[in-house]
Amino acid sequence: MKFSRPLFSTFALLLALITFAPFVASAAATNGSLLVYFGTYTRAKSKGIYVARFDPATGKLTTPELAAETRNPSFLAVEPAKRFLYSVGEIDELNGKPTGAVNAFSLNRETGKLQFLNQQPSGGAGPCHVSVDPTGKCVLVANYGSGSVAALPILEDGKLGPAGSVIQHFGSSVNPERQTGPHAHFIVTAPDKELALVCDLGLDKILLYRLEASRANLTASQPPFVAIKPGSGPRHLAFAPSGRFAYLINEMGGTLTVLQYDRARATLTEAQTISTLPADFKGKNTCAEVQVHPSGKFVYASNRGHDSIALFKIDPASGKLTFVEHQSTLGKTPRHFALDPSGDWLLAENQESDNVVVFHVDPASGRLSPTGQQIEIGSPVCSLFVPADAR
Repeated sequence: MKFSRPLFSTFALLLALITFAPFVASAAATNGSLLVYFGTYTRAKSKGIYVARFDPATGKLTTPELAAETRNPSFLAVEPAKRFLYSVGEIDELNGKPTGAVNAFSLNRETGKLQFLNQQPSGGAGPCHVSVDPTGKCVLVANYGSGSVAALPILEDGKLGPAGSVIQHFGSSVNPERQTGPHAHFIVTAPDKELALVCDLGLDKILLYRLEASRANLTASQPPFVAIKPGSGPRHLAFAPSGRFAYLINEMGGTLTVLQYDRARATLTEAQTISTLPADFKGKNTCAEVQVHPSGKFVYASNRGHDSIALFKIDPASGKLTFVEHQSTLGKTPRHFALDPSGDWLLAENQESDNVVVFHVDPASGRLSPTGQQIEIGSPVCSLFVPADAR
């Protein structure tokens, strides 16, 4: 059977489209634009939560716009369906009472705008971290100022109900300036979804709680905590994709601690502690953020003072780390940074130089290289990627 050239060309084109349609659809989904929300301290150059669009094909960020005006939304979280966004209000007083706030917003993934829904007390002073449990039923918040944690139910309309649990920590550790009392700095659920882990900088502990998300209820687990080296100041942690290892950044000690996670026993066991700084560094430094690459091959940690991101390679069998490099964040005081969902890009938020800098991530080595892309935002202290709807 012979085909004329035009007919053959049409047939070949149709065949190619059928063959590669799944690839094209996947690529389109992967390369779709993302919204990036930025939490800030509302000083002279900031009024609240900002939003920009991010192109994962080029690493380009658009000029940020104000998404919602609110006071000191220093940390942000989004629920699994990406319909609602939650922020802390890092304040010490609300309605005449010594407590901070947690704010609920509806999220328009087409325009990027946020609509305020309601506000609840955070159950303590100076809330600095918020997360949403994987079922999307409750918000967890850590209050640095008072050293307490709370769980708040998420209602059907995205609003927050009053806290179902508020737990006050007690105790101290060895540093007379920063550890005379508890300072809860971070709260997140473990991969099994039923255990909440709290980093308390003032106690040098990771406290463990059983979480009943449907009731926003926290109760002490057994064992109730993991002790960290005195004076370390545990701040944030991140789990490897496998769920077998967690990586803890210690703000005061300038170190990363590798923890092996036993899901059945709900325990964490220290496997390694390694410095985040060059051996010859003599200045003042406090660590801030830690994240694991989506591939599970690399860990990144930020240094404030050295103003860098430290890169480590993960041994897949033991979870232990090997240092790779330090990369300047091209700004001052990188309080936070975030990897995009693909793991191809990293955004570093430099709090004291009011800029967010984009780095490309080499997939083979994990090394960072500046792209030349950066934007100005007043006192940026958190960034959060959310898939955008087409406009």
